[in-house]
Amino acid sequence: MQDDKKVFVDLKFFDVPETVGRTIARLSDYGATFATIHGNQALMEKAVENKNNLKILAVTALTSLDRGDLDDLGFDCDVKDLVISRAKRAFEAGCDGIVSSGLEVPYIREYVDNKLIAVTPGIRPVANDDDQKRVVDVATAFKSGSDYIVVGRPIKNAENRYEAATNIQKIIRSSFEAV
Repeated sequence: MQDDKKVFVDLKFFDVPETVGRTIARLSDYGATFATIHGNQALMEKAVENKNNLKILAVTALTSLDRGDLDDLGFDCDVKDLVISRAKRAFEAGCDGIVSSGLEVPYIREYVDNKLIAVTPGIRPVANDDDQKRVVDVATAFKSGSDYIVVGRPIKNAENRYEAATNIQKIIRSSFEAV
């Protein structure tokens, strides 16, 4: 692996804490930069205990979930409240950051801490018709306080992937030039 590259292992580990801890310890031996885990307390604590130089990102709530999905899963709370709660717990457990929709990142910055790395998936154009429900566009993600974005299908499904990736890079550049 080249020194100037960062490897993001976005597998959202979710298993018994000991297994997650061993997995994170092994993964850290390979030079990955970031790894995602689900935001359950015991998992976060065990991952942090075994992370070495790996940065642990706790998933707050998948961007494919909305209020109705949370009802189906038995969560009797607002999506925003769940995300803030999980971000607070991730911070307290020693995680390096969180994975969150750009819709909730401003609240994380307000109620938790600016030190947490905020990674925002579900980056979509304004019109969206896939399984992602809590989406933002590239510029909004960064204006909301995201440090990194995850862009998959808008590039993968584009007619010209190179052009799509280049256009996203231009939007990122312009988002920071305006600051």
